[in-house]
Amino acid sequence: MVDGVEFYYESSKILDQLSFSVSGGEFVGLLGPNGAGKTTLLRIISKTLKPLKGVVLLDELNIAQMKVEDIAKKVGVVPQDSSTPFDFTVLEIVLMGRNPYLGRIEMETAEDLSIVRQAMELTNTWQFADRRVGEVSGGERRRVIIARALAQSPQVLLLDEPTLHLDINSQIEIMDLLEKLCKQNKLIVISVLHDFNLAARYCDKILLLSSRKILSLGRPEEVLTPENIRAAFRVEVLVKHHPATGSIYVVPLSATKPKESDGKKGRIHLICGGGSGSYAMAAFLDQGWSVTAGVVNVLDADYEAAEMLHIPTVSEAPFSPITEEAFNENLRLIQDADALILTDFPVGRGNLKNLQAAMVATEKGIPTIVIEATSFGERDFTGGEAQRLLDEMIKKGAVVVKTLGEAVKELVRRSCSS
Repeated sequence: MVDGVEFYYESSKILDQLSFSVSGGEFVGLLGPNGAGKTTLLRIISKTLKPLKGVVLLDELNIAQMKVEDIAKKVGVVPQDSSTPFDFTVLEIVLMGRNPYLGRIEMETAEDLSIVRQAMELTNTWQFADRRVGEVSGGERRRVIIARALAQSPQVLLLDEPTLHLDINSQIEIMDLLEKLCKQNKLIVISVLHDFNLAARYCDKILLLSSRKILSLGRPEEVLTPENIRAAFRVEVLVKHHPATGSIYVVPLSATKPKESDGKKGRIHLICGGGSGSYAMAAFLDQGWSVTAGVVNVLDADYEAAEMLHIPTVSEAPFSPITEEAFNENLRLIQDADALILTDFPVGRGNLKNLQAAMVATEKGIPTIVIEATSFGERDFTGGEAQRLLDEMIKKGAVVVKTLGEAVKELVRRSCSS
């Protein structure tokens, strides 16, 4: 239970009179705009930060009066950054979860090893226990850190944006795992999330923070209303029911209809996803290009941007891999384009066909520009298969740039030289 919590950073109030309770087996999503205090709240619950006022009760005990090691036996934390400073094996990382139960010179017992193995089997990480943590993908690494937290045998699991920077397949895998742990192990799961639709699909309750306070707390359909989202995020949305899952989903709306390009400079096709293409769409339209895009999942931020900008788009069902039909339609738009742009989107098994389509374009001599603002290795969740495709594209003439501005300059250069 969180009761009357207030927190300040120096003289700035971050949280104001927060009170709520959570029961075992409940999955609670923390949502709110940047700076709303979501991560701060997690740190207060785990005693990393101390509130100025109010208390956090765990089994009716005030955590302020508990020892750190005793809290670690009850509360597991999965931070936003899952990187590790040293290249331990996966097993060594998960074994660290037993540290609260060990003395300074004690070694793990057979019981400790059994608990660790169970945590790894639950998270499907035992299969690569001997691999170095630097050798596993982003989604696998996130599961390893969850396994480490489970090895603490906690009652509460706190997660800070567990799906951040993951491709759609890895996001679903992580959320399915959290839902399973919550229900089967009767864990309290409290997770900071930034995606309305993932929260609506998986969470029993949503706590929406805004202006340092709880704006709304309840079931997804009670919290994720157009009125609440407008108040917290200052955007207009539609809220609908997904025909396949039955959960609600949120579709952002455009306040004004943007200006469309006359396409005098030619046609650009964008391969994007996860919000990486939104600015590029607007920028190329402003430069006078005609723009198409694909393949993106319905409800993806780039899908919504394309809808608002009236850009022809090849789309796929929410949270679904690219089908052969969508792949072929994407190829058709690529072949009609004067140039192909790849933004820095995460690549997983579900959208690997986008890179395969780009490879076809490169082989056909269609000018291809890859924007790599973020290292491709950090976005490759295919075990290196996507990286190999990109390397082959570069050998065949694809150009790599760091920014959208450099991509525009490269297009101008190619236009002038043709």
